[in-house]
Amino acid sequence: MLGKVVVITGASRGIGAAAVQVFAQAGAKVAMLARSGDAVRVTAARLGANAMALPCDVADTGAVAGAIDAVMKHWGRVDVLINNAGAIAPIARIADANAEDWGRAVDINLKGVFYGMRSVIPIMRAQRGGTILTVSSGAAHTPLEGWSAYCASKAGAAMLTRAAHMEEAAHGLRIMGLSPGTVATDMQVAIKASGVNPVSQLDPSVHIPADWPARALLWMCSDAADAWLGQEISLRDEGVRRAVGLA
Repeated sequence: MLGKVVVITGASRGIGAAAVQVFAQAGAKVAMLARSGDAVRVTAARLGANAMALPCDVADTGAVAGAIDAVMKHWGRVDVLINNAGAIAPIARIADANAEDWGRAVDINLKGVFYGMRSVIPIMRAQRGGTILTVSSGAAHTPLEGWSAYCASKAGAAMLTRAAHMEEAAHGLRIMGLSPGTVATDMQVAIKASGVNPVSQLDPSVHIPADWPARALLWMCSDAADAWLGQEISLRDEGVRRAVGLA
């Protein structure tokens, strides 16, 4: 990854923040996109010249396009896009969910992925290569009580990943998803507090550390992961964990 330009959304915490560290340690130039501009600016200052902080709401197509344009002006290319930004709220039954909150989840979890892809695909085509990785979830394939917005938007993003691969593989783009399982992040704290569905009842000790999916994302940028192009890699798979070096 030495010298490669990596754009990470949702970079201020959780998997995104862990990915920033993993990719920076691998020698990449890292552009951190997050609504929390102050948090990523602190990280960028610590990492130095190979990091840049870009306050960005992925639910805003203009903000995403502007952030990618800033990366291009600064470094001249985008080698990797990691669509990590995500929202679990609202946790509510369909009949009780606030319509605006429900739509906001779709704006972040699905449309935000589309906006990122739409911004970088022309760049990667011109470069004749690039990798787009989207952080998915088991909820993309399994319905869970109170999670209709999250499940539906993640399912849409999983299909978007497959569609993007179908359209862009011939142009040299590598596109796939990562289903990390349950990860020890602030999202799990919110899930636990909700008390809704079996995921909220899990003991915190079963959640994997955020650096595991971060290390998997780095591994996915290599040809070792090419067998999964257009698909999702699951960190629940022991074979995958061994390949990444997590087991």
